This record gives sequence, C-alpha cells and structure tokens, in this order.
Amino acid sequence: MQDSIQYIGEQPLFGIIGNLLIAIAFSCAMVAAIGYFYWMRSGDIIWKKFSRSFFYIHTLSIVSIFILLMYLILNHRFEYHYVWEHSNEEMPLKYIFACIWEGQEGSFLLWLFWHAIIGLLVIYRTKTWEAGVMMVLSLIQIFLSSMLLGIIIWGDQKIGTNPFGLLRNDPSFANLPFIKMPDYLQHIKGNGLNPLLQNYWMTIHPPTLFLGFALTAIPFCFAISGFIQKKYTEWIVPAISWTFTAVLVLGIGILMGAAWAYESLSFGGFWAWDPVENASLVPWMTLVAAAHVMLIYKSRKTTVLSSFILATISFVLVVYSTFLTRSGILGDTSVHAFTDLGMNLQLEVFLFFFLGLMIFQLIKNFNKLNLSNVEESFSSREFWMFVGVLLLIIGAIQITFQTSLPVINKLFNTKLAPAADVIDSYNKWQLPIAALLLLLIAITQFFNYKNSDIKNVSRKLLIPALLSFALVLISYCTLGNNYRLHYYILLFSACFAALANTHYIINVLKGKIKFSGSSVAHIGFALIMLGALISNSRKETISQNFKNINLGKDFPNSENIMIENRIDTLPMGGYYVVYEQARKEGYNLYYDVAYFNQNLNGEKEKAFTLSPILQLNERMGNVAEPSTKRFWNKDIYTHLTYVELNEKEDKSNDPYQTAKEAIMAIGDTFITSNSFVILQGLNKNIDKAKLNLNEQDLAVGAKLMIENVNRVKFNAEPLFVIRDFMSYSQEAMVDSLGLKIAFSKIDPQSGKITLNISELKSNKKDFIIMKAIVFPYINILWLGCILLIVGSIIAIRQRIKLTSKNLE
Repeated sequence: MQDSIQYIGEQPLFGIIGNLLIAIAFSCAMVAAIGYFYWMRSGDIIWKKFSRSFFYIHTLSIVSIFILLMYLILNHRFEYHYVWEHSNEEMPLKYIFACIWEGQEGSFLLWLFWHAIIGLLVIYRTKTWEAGVMMVLSLIQIFLSSMLLGIIIWGDQKIGTNPFGLLRNDPSFANLPFIKMPDYLQHIKGNGLNPLLQNYWMTIHPPTLFLGFALTAIPFCFAISGFIQKKYTEWIVPAISWTFTAVLVLGIGILMGAAWAYESLSFGGFWAWDPVENASLVPWMTLVAAAHVMLIYKSRKTTVLSSFILATISFVLVVYSTFLTRSGILGDTSVHAFTDLGMNLQLEVFLFFFLGLMIFQLIKNFNKLNLSNVEESFSSREFWMFVGVLLLIIGAIQITFQTSLPVINKLFNTKLAPAADVIDSYNKWQLPIAALLLLLIAITQFFNYKNSDIKNVSRKLLIPALLSFALVLISYCTLGNNYRLHYYILLFSACFAALANTHYIINVLKGKIKFSGSSVAHIGFALIMLGALISNSRKETISQNFKNINLGKDFPNSENIMIENRIDTLPMGGYYVVYEQARKEGYNLYYDVAYFNQNLNGEKEKAFTLSPILQLNERMGNVAEPSTKRFWNKDIYTHLTYVELNEKEDKSNDPYQTAKEAIMAIGDTFITSNSFVILQGLNKNIDKAKLNLNEQDLAVGAKLMIENVNRVKFNAEPLFVIRDFMSYSQEAMVDSLGLKIAFSKIDPQSGKITLNISELKSNKKDFIIMKAIVFPYINILWLGCILLIVGSIIAIRQRIKLTSKNLE
C-alpha cells in the first residue's frame, strides 16, 4: 500500500546512502581483521597494505555516517525515525550533537567513531605491534558495526538497529492513518531531546566517556595479541601509556557526569550510585589497578598474570556495562538505561565472545607463563601497590555485584532485593576502601622498589601524619560526636594523602614537575574525597518553611519553603528571599528568586539572584533543573519542588478555573493555591438515602481532609457512583476555600483514585515551593578534579617518553 503512495518531500536517498555506508563499514572491518591476522602470521608486507586500506575505508565510512546523521538532524528530516525521535525544530543548535548520541544507534556510532580514530593512532604509533593490536580492534569493530545493521534473520532475530530507518516503516507507525497521507511530513513534529540531556555537559560528557570506553580496548588488544603471538610479557611496556591514557580520559568522562548530575539533576549532589554510573566506574577501577600492576612488572618483571587479567577484564566490563544499559534490564533501577530494543541476544554474543576470547587465551597459555614466586618485601613499593590493587578489585566486585542484582535475579530466578537505602549500602563498603586507598596513596611513594628502610620512610611521613592528626583533632573538637568514627578516619586519610604527596613533591622530587605527575594526581584524588566528605557531611538545608503553613508530607517544612510572588520576603540561611517573577525562554520557565543581605542600618540590599528552572516537555513530563550560586567557600544550590503553572487565560463566565487532575493514593497530598488536600481513605459505607442515591447504585466516597494556610481543617467527601453500568461523580464543595472536587476514577490495581479539583478564579495566586542546600567547601572537590587531570597528563607524557624507545 505504502509503496504505491508518492510521498511529498520525502528523501529516502539519504537512507539508502546511510545503509550502504553501514554495510561498507561492517564489511571492511571484517576484511581488515582477516588481513591483519594474515599479516601477523606471515609478516608479508602485502597484507600490511591490504589491511590498512580496508581499515581506512572502514574509518571513512564511519565518519561519513556520522556526518550524514548530523546533516539529517540539522535539516529536520523527520521522515527518518531516529531524527524524529531525538530532535525537533525548536531545539537550540548547541544541543544538536547531543541528539546524535542520545539514542542507542547514535551512541554505538560514537563508540565506533572513537575506535576508528584510535585505530589510526595505533597504526601511526605501534609499529611492530600494529598487526596483532589492529586485528583485535577490527574484531571489536565488526561487532560494533553490526549494532547498526538493522536486519532481521531467522524470522524474528534482529541484528542491530538502523539509524536510517524511515518513520513510516517503523512497526509502531506502519498502520497509523497519517502515514497513508502523501503529505504526512507536513503534519509531524520531532519529539525532541530528553529534557535531562538539554545541558551543555551533555554535548561533551558522552563523547569523553565513550572515548574512555574506546581507549580501554587498546590494553585489551595488546594483551590478547601478545598472548596470540607468544609474547607473554613484551606487550606490557608499550601498553602502559595507553592504559594510563584510558584511565585519564575515562576518569574525566566520569567526573563530567558527576558535574552534570550536580548542575542538572535535583537529587542534591554529584553522585547517586546510579547503576549506569557504576557501570562506568567499575572498568575505571580495574583499569587503574591494571596500570599499577603494569608499573610493578616494569620494575620487577612480575605480575604478568594480573596484568593480563586486569587489562582484559576492563574492556570486558565496558561491554558488560553496555549490556546492562541497553538490554532494558536496568529500566526500573536507572534513569540512564535504554529500554529493551530486542537486541539482547546480540549484546550477549558481543559480551561472551570477548570474555571467551580472554579466558581461552588465558587457559591456552597459562602453563607457558613464567610465573615467578617472588615474595615481595613488606618494605617494598610493589608490595603496597599490590595491596592497593587488591582493594580496587574488592571495591569493583562489590559494586558489580550490587549493580548486577537484576541480572542475577533473572539468571537464577532469585528475588534478591537492593538495600532500602542504596547510597548508605554502597558507602558502608566503599568508604572504608577509599580510606585505605588514601592511606596507601600517602605512604607508597616513599618506599623504594624491592626494599626500603622503614625508619627512613617513617621519618619522612611523620610531619604529614602529625599535621593530618592535628586537623582531625581540630575537626573533632569543633564537631564533637555529631559524626561517626568513619568520618574522622576518612578525613585523616584524605588529609594525610594530600599532605604526604605534597611533601614528596617538595622534599623528595625537589619540585621537579615532570616527575611529579603521579603525586599531583594522588593529591587530586585525595582532594576529591576530602571535598566530597566535607560538602556532603556538612551540607545544610536552609529552606525551612517558617510560615504557619503545613506543606504536607511530600514537602516537609524542614526542607521546603513556600514563597508567594512579590508578597513574601522570607528569611532563609542568613538571607532574605523574594520570588520576583517567572519568565519563559523557549521551553524553559525561569523563576527568579532574589537574595538580600541586611546591612548595619537594617536595610535590605540585593546580593544576587538565582533562577531555578522548570523545563516544559509535553512528551516526557516537566523537569526541574537547579540553579546554583558559587562562592569560594560554598555553593547555594536551589531547585523547585512544586510550581503552580499558569494556564491560558480563561475568558469563560464560569467562576471556577479549569479543573486539575490529581491521581492520589491514601496519604497523598495535593496542593491548591490556598490549601492542602489530603486523601485519608475511602468510604464504602455510604448513606444512599441521605444522598438521594438509588439502592442499586454502587458508591464510594473519598474521605478528604483539607487544611488551609492558617492550619484550619475542613472535611469533604466527593462520591464515585456507578448507576446502570455508567459512572459519574457527585461533587463536594468547600465554599470557604473556593474548591469544587469531583471523584472521577478508581484504579483497582494500584489502589489510586483520580480527583478533579477546581478552584475559584479569585483564588489564583502565583507561588513556588523551593528547596535550597548549602554545600560548604565543595570547591575542594572541583580543585581535586583539576589536579587529578593535570597530574595524569604529566604522568602520561612522561610514560610516553620512557616507553617510546621500546616501540620498534
């Protein structure tokens, strides 16, 4: 039917070109892998040229797919499902890139793109290792390219999802009437980007994170190709700089995600132990462990087995995180996860192929490994580095287990439930591990490889230890027993790590910056932990509601403040706040809240204005975004918890405003302009005669307690009535509050009911309910992020210099 329709304005040629490019990319990756295999085996220069040529074509195809998809989004070609799903005409240009990688297909394309670019660097830099490393990398590209194929085999098995599929060919649209209209493109608008992703961090965080994911493949490729070529130890030294680079980039991506969460999400922090956040953290932890055991090997020629396992498992964990986020299995536990798009089998094959390749090479070559039984001295640097590696592995295992509970339940038909307080559950494990790691970061650099003089090491560590203890003692005297013991242990560890590494740079390295990369990075990590500890443990909610109004259980007065537009001037956290105005810019509603200081004369002077946002989105629901005022010693972080949206002007003669729908369970609260409506229960024992109902009628009452702003309470009971198989509502009126309430629906499964609540137009007030949190000294954390990045760059630069002479 559709084939006979001449669609107006549709341009299917772009889809044909896109599909051809995907097929070329997939095919060339396969041919390149075969060519590199034969080059690795034969050493014939002909295979070198052959393999490189096909990888170059593969790379060109991937870049062309990326450019084509960006072109389609920029030109609003909504005949393509991916473009329609993730963009619209009203979206600012700065978010166009985020549209490309918001969806599953686009994120796979981004991953492919980075692998292709990294492959070119491998060709340029690795020389004698090119054949083996590129063979494995090309294998990975085969699997990733297949994720874009979008073909059906064996009747119903889907191989990939295609970003160039036409909207009218999508199963969810194929039978809709508007698709049969030749000019259907004139009647559709794009869905647009998820409101949570409309943030500048989302234009840089995903590319950085996926570059980090892509870089984890290179140590994997070195390790696998080393074992295939019987070079069981030679691969480690050239892989070190790649491993540290992957640690740096993946770490930056994770930190960017934390910054995005802090600026854009409303949970009041920068890390929520979300399963998808964990899925990126765990490979980083194992990669850090891999980098350090490689350093041990370089010094002592040991840790070959652990270097192989950690280098390979890091990439496997990246693939596992891909399975977790894209299989739909985390759909109920993470805000980041994709829904199940029917690719579970393909994702499982992807995962188990490379896990199997790792295990196969390990088992096949295990007896050929020269595993020395050297016992490291207690006074050696490598001993303490290896202890740190074990701690990272333990932490990674705990996070992986807890994150994988949905997978475990599905595989073994168990019913393991996550902890009631997920953050506290993670912290009970990870805080002690973090404290021990910080202690190791403090002391390890003062040890020599092989053996050290314990007395000499202790003497060098004495001053940082005493200063750290003094800081903890001052903190304890100030705070007393307000905090648990682990707070002070972590505080000591973080201070000790920062001070000890500073002492090492000044007194041992004599301030030589080029050799101080690891120490600077360690200081950065210590400051991140210190900043997180101080800002979270000392954070203060300053938005207490001092008005004689009960905001209800959903908005506790101890955490929320209600402010009426240009009426209230309320004290909050040492300031006075005024809700000045609401203004709309595009999809965003900005609520300007002015903060005033009181001078010595008792006059109020404006200090600054914060503008928390409500992003309007009809498809996904409105989303609140925070607004933060930054000082050198604190952040004032605010977000909206309730807003009464202004409706279009009602010119009718009805004295009541348009009714608002409230879906409520027993105990829930609905806020009106002048009161709080609380559902206390359902009344099934209705006096039908008193209410003029027939004996055959079925009737249920919604028992409501309504409290006005002066805490005066009223009762109301609207009825839901079924008569002659038809339902209707008998409204309840609360005249003194100007309310009219109808009981319109019952959901037997959820136990929730639907009320339609109308207010008199004269009731209308403009107010917001807002939450404000002060994070003290959070800039310590951001300073730590900068130092961690700078130190890692210095260390990587030095590693590249030291290892480049080994690349022949």
